[in-house]
Amino acid sequence: MTNPRQLAFIALRDVHKGAYADVALDRVLQKVNLPDNDRRLLTELVYGSVRRQRTLDTVIDQLAKKKSHQQPPDLRTILHLGLYQLRYQQRIPASAAVNTTVQLAKENGFSGLTGFVNGLLRQYLRKAGGAGGDRGVGGENTSSSPLSPSSLHTDPLQLPENPVERLGILHSFPDWMIQVWLEQLDFSETEQLCEWMNQSPTIDLRINPLCTSIEEVEAALQSAGVLVRRIPHLPQALRLIGSAGSIQKLPGFTEGWWTVQDSSAQLVSHLLDPQPGEVVIDVCAAPGGKTTHIAELMADKGKIWACDRTSSRLRKLQENSQRLNLQSIQIYTGDSRHFNQFQNTADRVLLDAPCSGLGTMHRHADARWRQTPESVRELSVLQKELLTHTSTFVKPGGVLVYATCTLHPAENEEVISAFLAKSPDWQIESPSGVELPDSAHSTPQGWFKVWPHRQDMDGFFMVRLRKTNNSE
Repeated sequence: MTNPRQLAFIALRDVHKGAYADVALDRVLQKVNLPDNDRRLLTELVYGSVRRQRTLDTVIDQLAKKKSHQQPPDLRTILHLGLYQLRYQQRIPASAAVNTTVQLAKENGFSGLTGFVNGLLRQYLRKAGGAGGDRGVGGENTSSSPLSPSSLHTDPLQLPENPVERLGILHSFPDWMIQVWLEQLDFSETEQLCEWMNQSPTIDLRINPLCTSIEEVEAALQSAGVLVRRIPHLPQALRLIGSAGSIQKLPGFTEGWWTVQDSSAQLVSHLLDPQPGEVVIDVCAAPGGKTTHIAELMADKGKIWACDRTSSRLRKLQENSQRLNLQSIQIYTGDSRHFNQFQNTADRVLLDAPCSGLGTMHRHADARWRQTPESVRELSVLQKELLTHTSTFVKPGGVLVYATCTLHPAENEEVISAFLAKSPDWQIESPSGVELPDSAHSTPQGWFKVWPHRQDMDGFFMVRLRKTNNSE
């Protein structure tokens, strides 16, 4: 079977039963050999339908007699696929979106409800003012939205006045997440952040200066027809423009010329600023993007302890360090909160803490539905425990960098403030000599927050802490 819509239905059915979206999609892709354009359509339909779930459910709620959660689960999934194409996929003709969705219903046990499916989708189109309606509005790659006065069409989706619910329904996020952002940004910036998080993610490479140069990688990729651009302030970063096909087939992968790493994550190791010959401990290292970057910045001279409690994820780190031909990394399996052998041994420690990932939701389509205020609270407890214990690994005069890929103050500012309040021998240090993007500049408190819609990279929080020399 090679019908991308049927395959998308199968993957989404798994997601609605609890599978991670990327795992469910991968499982389906493994079983078939699809042409590139069908593969892209399948990926877009799965990630898009998961991302836009709340909006699509609200459309069903407003158009059907039965609410979305009262529909048979598989029928709800089929309606999501049809509505997603009508609302967000400008390249797919409306008639094709309707007909293929009716066909899906017929082939998956709902032949008695094809009239209902057809009627609901056509009702959506009628309300949207015809064949194209509101497509592209608040869509995957557009910045206009039904909230903007320039919209000249009608949006079938009716939005409430309440700003939290309004943004949550329109851009498909839970209300509590919108609330967290509105407490830090105004309405307009919160909307820009939502739109950014609904885009398809870009891919950044980090070149390995121990065996190549950025010019050499640029030239090799361009001669293979792959467009790239450099990223200001990041000397090793290249961003792929457009579709590049399979990453492993790109020039230089096997030779270890580069690895995939988002530009925000690259900033973290620059902030740590490791030097050749030092002892560095990466306490939550897997899958190893930052560990291998640290080794490159140290010219692979010195010792890096890469710790993590998940041995399967550490294997990925091992594979990457072998491919990049790095010798200075030693792997250590276990929970860093229980290690006592590293007391006062490290010149620098990186704590890239487990977090809710609210800065990288464009990469993880279902993260917005998996995290809850409770899961954030549990994570902040873990983060505080990790910071308190792993700070003892640092020698007097040494440095610790705390970083997360979330934008939730409970996991960031509050963790650091609580730590500093009970650790008089630690202070925030401004990173002299480390160039960071202008708008990621340090806050008055001295920490860095990368807002995706301002910097066009993953959302991150990072802070550099120095242990005073007179520490015991």
